[in-house]
Amino acid sequence: MTGTLKAFIRKLTDFIKSPRGETARYIVIGGCTTVVDYASFYLMDGILHLDITFSNVTSTALAILFAYVTNKIYVFQCRTNGISEFLVEFIKFIGSRLFTMAVEIGGVQLFVVILGQNSMLGKAEAIVIVIILNYIFSKFLVFRKKREEQ
Repeated sequence: MTGTLKAFIRKLTDFIKSPRGETARYIVIGGCTTVVDYASFYLMDGILHLDITFSNVTSTALAILFAYVTNKIYVFQCRTNGISEFLVEFIKFIGSRLFTMAVEIGGVQLFVVILGQNSMLGKAEAIVIVIILNYIFSKFLVFRKKREEQ
């Protein structure tokens, strides 16, 4: 690699690791969460031909668990002091994700069952809406204390 490319990669890495890189980290982790959601949905719906609602609920639940761990550690770099603080944060995260899970399930039903779109397209459209809502809830509700301390 050339020196210029190495310097660019180092600056990009430093930015992503910095507090200012929160949105960039969210986009990367959000992409990974989407892959977990979409791939598990495809496996259950497209390959195993399981019920669409079961496939959707299960894939979304897996994505929620993946998202909590990765958002806490990598995106918002949030530390909790004690079990009660952890439980409050976890409950807020799960509560907000259950809300957006309902939005996603309703979105898939709307796009696929009511509007007659392809199931993979309908799932993708619902995921875009959910990613935006999840960022808003995570940033302003769940991991809020961490940001206020900075």
